[in-house]
Amino acid sequence: MAELTNLETKVAEVIGLAQAAQGATEKIEKLVQDDELKQTLQRMREEAVETEERTTKVVENIDGKKTAILEKARETKQEATEMMSTYLGGDADGLDGFEFLTMAEAGEAGHWEILGTMNEQAGNAELQGVIQWATPIQQRHFAEAREGSLQLAAEENPNEPAE
Repeated sequence: MAELTNLETKVAEVIGLAQAAQGATEKIEKLVQDDELKQTLQRMREEAVETEERTTKVVENIDGKKTAILEKARETKQEATEMMSTYLGGDADGLDGFEFLTMAEAGEAGHWEILGTMNEQAGNAELQGVIQWATPIQQRHFAEAREGSLQLAAEENPNEPAE
């Protein structure tokens, strides 16, 4: 398998995180009752699909590295999915789901910002276009996940015994 640069590794990670986000939003949607939060999760999932597609298109133009990058993306997706499975055990509720999503989206937004910083030196114009498109979306996803968490937390009775 081809050796990846730091930039190519980071590209693989954002693809893998976008793939994992698709599964996470689907799982968390099943845990919430609120229709607005469900719609937010559906939109986030659609945007994760588009993020994966746009970023994979950039990878297709990297000579001899596509397979290695996509393999690294699969590893990242698997790791993120395992973290979600650990965090959202059998007794998870909507608040647990949004708490996990808040952490995951913060990490994803950070990865895109890091990729942007690394690409400043690398100067890949095609990648830069995707970074400029995806970074504000990921920042919005983090804000929406945080807001959803706070909304669900406000609905909790703080004096009720934990399940």
